[in-house]
Amino acid sequence: MFRLEKSTPEETGIPSKCISGFLRRLQRQEIPMHSFLLLHRDRLIAEGYYAPCQADTLHRMFSVSKSFTSITVALLAEEGKLSLSDRITEHFPDKTPEHIHPWIASMTIKDMLMMRTCHAATTYKLDMTKDWVGSFFTTPPTHPAGRLFHYDTSAAHTLCALVERLSGMPMLDYLKKKLSPLEFSDSSYMVTDPFGVSLGGSGLVATSMDLLKFGYLIAHKGNIGGTQLVSASYIETATSHLTDTCITAPIPEEACGYGYQFWRNQKNGYTCYGMGGQLIIFLPDYDLVCVTTADTQGIGGGNQAIYDALYEEILPYVSDSPLPARKEEYEALKNQLSGLTIAPVKGSALSPLAGMISNQSFHAAENSLGFSKLCLTLSDDRGTLTFTLNGKEHSLPFGIGQLITGTFPVYGFHCAASGAWLADHTFYIKVHIIDSSVGSVRFQFSFHPDGSCTDLTLFMKKQEESLLNEFNGHLYFTTLVC
Repeated sequence: MFRLEKSTPEETGIPSKCISGFLRRLQRQEIPMHSFLLLHRDRLIAEGYYAPCQADTLHRMFSVSKSFTSITVALLAEEGKLSLSDRITEHFPDKTPEHIHPWIASMTIKDMLMMRTCHAATTYKLDMTKDWVGSFFTTPPTHPAGRLFHYDTSAAHTLCALVERLSGMPMLDYLKKKLSPLEFSDSSYMVTDPFGVSLGGSGLVATSMDLLKFGYLIAHKGNIGGTQLVSASYIETATSHLTDTCITAPIPEEACGYGYQFWRNQKNGYTCYGMGGQLIIFLPDYDLVCVTTADTQGIGGGNQAIYDALYEEILPYVSDSPLPARKEEYEALKNQLSGLTIAPVKGSALSPLAGMISNQSFHAAENSLGFSKLCLTLSDDRGTLTFTLNGKEHSLPFGIGQLITGTFPVYGFHCAASGAWLADHTFYIKVHIIDSSVGSVRFQFSFHPDGSCTDLTLFMKKQEESLLNEFNGHLYFTTLVC
């Protein structure tokens, strides 16, 4: 059974108080963290989950999926089923049009791994109702392949389709089989496209420990317990600087170069990067692997804040030898890790308006989103938002001063919600969605500033890549009785 050895931070040469400082810093910056795991010298020295997330919580890992896809390509290459120099069209004659553009025809698997395709963006997003893999071969290219870095998730998606075509099984099933000593969680899976192909560029749904096990594999160049599961030379190449990314990088951490679906980082290491703060950060010079899950979507510089906290709060204090035990500091860190929680929204639990609007039925003006009725029920420490959408009634529980878990309406996603009064006439609810989709929905209820409750303006803002569009926009409601 594969288990990572645990120890105190001091036993590996890191002060517990530095890890506490890392956690406090992200809390001060209001970065919505979901988990944090730290492996130093092959020992797990910190593991924490932000309630309601737990160790067994399945979490969408977004583009960390690309690094998993890269390793499956390496495994198939070792089996002799493909070569990195293969032109991708050789494996998809059924997807290739008769008069294919020569830039597409010349594109190799290696080009795709390096994000040096002939496309400047993800091709399937142009029309997501059509064959996602097919779009890679039919979308007009913008430049010759093999020359420029452009982040193109359709490349990883097509590589995943290739893996499934050659292995005869879903990509993650193939990976679990080939890497069985790591014992990835049985419940982990990959979201598929509308045509049944696993989203090799963004679809991994797994636990944080699954990421750390994968990180251990990569840090050990594919060798687990003396068994070489993945080619060491492939991993060394995949995690090296093969192409420049500085022109397109939105943050400094993404300007350090790219390998085969792995990013380079500022500390002479490399990273598996997923949207929203899903990270496996490798720092070989410090013999350290850090895993985070989070939801930084919509927070400018949110991902960079995680890197900076790690680099500035922990790295300067890493020692080459064990440190003296500091029992009080270690106990404080353990308590901190066990008590982590996603913070509820800030504001007041009280408003003179609360008693007037609670249980009041509001009726929506004509709108394109499909809402017709709405009701807020409030008590001291919790509430319920009830609304009618497209003729069906839904309810959403939320805490006041606390998070309450539930199921997000319409989609059935696991979620956690809290609310508070921002002002006497403004109530705010934020819902964290933590499931095969990760994101948030915010509701701002603005009642008439004169203190009456005859009307209500609702502003909804969703932060999610492609879903939840019903919860994005403005609505106006009225009631005849107050």
